[in-house]
Amino acid sequence: MNHFVWEFSPVIEFLRFGPFAPRYYGLMFAIGFMVGYSFMQKIYRREGRNEEDLSSLLVHVMLGTILGARLGHCLFYEPEYYLSRPLEMLYIWRGGLASHGGTIGVILAVWLYKRKHPDQGYVWLADRLSIAIAFTAGCIRIGNFFNSEILGKPSDVPWAIIFAAAQDNTPRHPAMLYEAGSYLLLFTILLFLYYKTKAADVRGRMIGLMFVWIFTARFFIEFVKENQVEFEQGMLLNMGQMLSVPFVLLGLLAFTGVLIRWLPWLDTGGTIAPAPDALKRGK
Repeated sequence: MNHFVWEFSPVIEFLRFGPFAPRYYGLMFAIGFMVGYSFMQKIYRREGRNEEDLSSLLVHVMLGTILGARLGHCLFYEPEYYLSRPLEMLYIWRGGLASHGGTIGVILAVWLYKRKHPDQGYVWLADRLSIAIAFTAGCIRIGNFFNSEILGKPSDVPWAIIFAAAQDNTPRHPAMLYEAGSYLLLFTILLFLYYKTKAADVRGRMIGLMFVWIFTARFFIEFVKENQVEFEQGMLLNMGQMLSVPFVLLGLLAFTGVLIRWLPWLDTGGTIAPAPDALKRGK
C-alpha cells in the first residue's frame, strides 16, 4: 500500500527575513486566538457586554496558555532536568509545551481576569470561552501536524502517513489530526448549542461538555500515540492519559451542576443581558 508522505517544511519560507523564519505552528496558534477573539466579540455584543474588556481577556488567556503549557511540559514530562536548570523553563523557543499545563494556565488566567471584572461570573465566562478554546485547540493540533510532532504509532490503516521528519519511512497514525478533527467537531457543536439552544443558560453545561469531550478524546487517542518521554515506556497509562482523568471528572462536575452547588461563589456575576431588538428580529 502506498501511503501519503508528509515532507512539508514547518517554516514559512516566503516570509523568511534573514535569520527570522516564522513557522506554520505559530501561524495556526495565532489564527486560533484571532478567530476565538472574533467569536467572543460576537458573544459580548449579543449579550450586551463591554467589548473593550476583551483586550484584557485576550492577554490573560494568551499568557495563561503559553506559560501554563511551558511549565506543564517542564514539570510533568521532564521535572528532573528542568528543576535542576530552572532558568531553562523560560526558553520557550526550544519547544516543549503541554496542553494540560496550558489548560491549568487558562483556568488561573480567567480567574485573575474575573477578579478585575466581577460583573462577569467565572462559570458564565468559561461557558462562552469554551467555543473559542475548542477552535484554538484544533488549530494548535494542526500546527503540530505542520511541525511533524506528536506522532502516532506505526500503522497500516489506509490513512496512515509517512512523516519524512521521522526519517524511518514508517506509516503512522496521524494522531495530531485525530485530535484536531475531534476538537473542531466540538467547536461546531458548542457553536450550535450557544446559538440554537438554551445550553448557555445552564451554568457549567458548555464548559463541562468541553472538558469531558476534549480530555476523553485525548485519553483514547493517546493509545495510538508514541510516548513523549522515556519514563512512559512500560506504563499502563501514559502521562497524558493520567493528566486527562482529573479534567474529565471536573467536566462532569461542571456539566451536571455539582461544581456550582459545591462552590456557589463561582456563579456570582454574569447575569445575561437582554438581547438587543435587532437580535430579537433575527438580524
